[in-house]
Amino acid sequence: MASNQQAAKTSEVEHEPAPILQQMGIFACVLFVSSLISPLFPKSFPVPTPVIGLVLMYVLLASHIIKLYQVEKMADFLISLIAFLFVPSGIQMANSLNVFTDDGAFTGVMLIVTIILATIILLVVIAYTTAGFMAISRHVFHKSTDIQ
Repeated sequence: MASNQQAAKTSEVEHEPAPILQQMGIFACVLFVSSLISPLFPKSFPVPTPVIGLVLMYVLLASHIIKLYQVEKMADFLISLIAFLFVPSGIQMANSLNVFTDDGAFTGVMLIVTIILATIILLVVIAYTTAGFMAISRHVFHKSTDIQ
């Protein structure tokens, strides 16, 4: 029993976070490779470079090619900026749907409906994507995905 506890302690070795420049370099390399992959998709099914980067980063982390401590600080920083980074995309979408016109109250209703629909679509896509990644993790990597 004591040997099991020691084995558990040795497998949970704490690592110092990687230097921030190294973390930025990893993210830059993943984004660069993603930008090379993105044009390979057909014009009828364009996949944005950041989406390919997210999938690529997930595969690298899940396969332990990149360790979490090597990118965690930079990832936390980017997550803290996520709302700020999504605002331009939302404005561009609303602009392309002609939400910002001079139709008075109708514009406000369209804006609210657009925000609600975009939020619902985003949540549904995130839920299904997470469920898919958890299923892949269970079946391919034989890892438990239970939240503790």
